[in-house]
Order: sequence, then structure tokens, then C-alpha cells
Amino acid sequence: MTQQCTFRGLARQAKLRMKSGFWKECKDDLDARMEEAKQQGLNESKAGRYFKSKVSAAVAGEREDEFYLKVKELLDREGEVSDAIGRLTDREYYATLSYEEKQRYTLALSEKYLRALERYRREREFSSVSRKA
Repeated sequence: MTQQCTFRGLARQAKLRMKSGFWKECKDDLDARMEEAKQQGLNESKAGRYFKSKVSAAVAGEREDEFYLKVKELLDREGEVSDAIGRLTDREYYATLSYEEKQRYTLALSEKYLRALERYRREREFSSVSRKA
């Protein structure tokens, strides 16, 4: 088991965050973003939840989902298109599937796309407030 996965390693990381002033910086940054969101007329509770989730993801060391990055690139480049599922389909893998598997794959892909689209919209709503995430 690696050190980062152990309880002792997690405690050490938390202690380092406390010593370095990480939480004070987060609080100051959150307060500034919340004030800016308030001035722009955005929903404060939604903005608070969004920015707090960003901090939680940073602390947990989460990386961006590869699928989400593909969806984000597509949406930034061309906006919402009617054939998004087709563009996101892995053609080589799809060709190896049976009819039923193709149906399941397409359904799962569309569900992932809808979740990614909702996340993209949420991020775009607060992108003018977001300075560093």
C-alpha cells in the first residue's frame, strides 16, 4: 500500500495543508468568488456549492475525466450539435459489438454525455467568476 493511501499519509497531507495556509487561502478565495458572484447576480448557494466542490476535488487529487475533456472540447469548438453521440463514439470498439451491445453502448454513452453537458453548463455559468480552480 502506498503512503498516500494510508491513514498516516492522509493525516500528513492534511497537516501540511494546515501549516501552509491552504485553508485560509481557500476561504479568502471562496469569499472573493462569492462576492463576485453576488455582484453578477448569480445564485449564491449554487455558486457556493460549485466552488466548494472544486476545492474538494483539488484536495482529493481528482483529475479531469478524459470523456468530459472530449465533450468540453467539442462544445467549445462547435457548440451543442445534433450528432454529438456519433462524434463521441469509439468507432473501432463499436464495430466489434453485437446489436444488443451497440444499443447498451449508445445508451450508456448518451447518459455520460448528458452528465458531461450538465457539468459543462454549470461550469460555464460560473466561468466568469472562476479565476483559478
